[in-house]
Amino acid sequence: MTPQPQFPNEHTESGEFQRQEDAFRQWVTDDGRSGFPAAAGRYHLYVSLACPWAHRTIIVRALKQLESVVGMTVVDPIRDEQGWAFRTGQGHSIDPINGFHFLSEAYHLTEPTYRSRVTVPVLWDTVTKRIVSNSDDDLMRMFNAEFNRFTTSTLDLYPAALRADIDEMNTFLYEQVNNGVYKAGFATSQRGYEQAARSLFAALDQLDTRLSQRRYLFGPQFLESDWRLFVTLIRFDAVYHGHFKCNVRRIIDYPNLSGYLRDLYQVPGIADTVNMDHIKRHYYVTHDDINPTQIVPIGPQLDLESPHGRDKFS
Repeated sequence: MTPQPQFPNEHTESGEFQRQEDAFRQWVTDDGRSGFPAAAGRYHLYVSLACPWAHRTIIVRALKQLESVVGMTVVDPIRDEQGWAFRTGQGHSIDPINGFHFLSEAYHLTEPTYRSRVTVPVLWDTVTKRIVSNSDDDLMRMFNAEFNRFTTSTLDLYPAALRADIDEMNTFLYEQVNNGVYKAGFATSQRGYEQAARSLFAALDQLDTRLSQRRYLFGPQFLESDWRLFVTLIRFDAVYHGHFKCNVRRIIDYPNLSGYLRDLYQVPGIADTVNMDHIKRHYYVTHDDINPTQIVPIGPQLDLESPHGRDKFS
């Protein structure tokens, strides 16, 4: 039997997964020069708690204390043939802004000819009735800097002095870790899987060594790159290790990465952004080509509240 790819339009002939580019990349700016001026209550974030790319934006929104500035609606973690859906349930709801039944409606209102995969996150403009951005990269930066007039938070996750270093780290994390788990899990050839998995664990080994000398990736303060890494680490032992066959080691087996994960999880407000039920049900039920029985495992037990010991670097 020839293995079928999860997303046929995003696979090479040799069985390797190639993620599609973000389709909408306009910006909200503080001064409004983009045509989308920052304003309280104007923009709405559509997310999945299961999706790591959406999770990044939820985290920055929380860290920057923008919950009352940018609204948010969570989709059903089970994505079927009609895509991400708005349904009432535990931790997700109907769409209170537009009454959409499916997130694809937002895409087709913005671009009627859109035919690519519908993804989260989505930032919706309630004034122009269109998607501003479906790029988690851009949304993290917007939430970090463009809404500062509407929050008392002075946190800067992308400081000017470190931007080149952060950009370099982000590229490494995306290629080897964040997307690396997907390249392993969605591979439809042994060669494609092994290449991705070996690169992934080489990167995790490198990161564990880096974190043996510092609390966070760049020192005593967490920055944007740390949260990009966090969303993969928090899903790793519960999903990627078994479901995506990234099973050389678990994160708990890494002395520094495991403490680092707990350290970030215990930052005030972050635990509230993590919904392991949504995460596990999404992957194990939605990816029925990988998990045909759709059985969701009851484990593993994750002790994320135990002491992390990372404050020795402060």
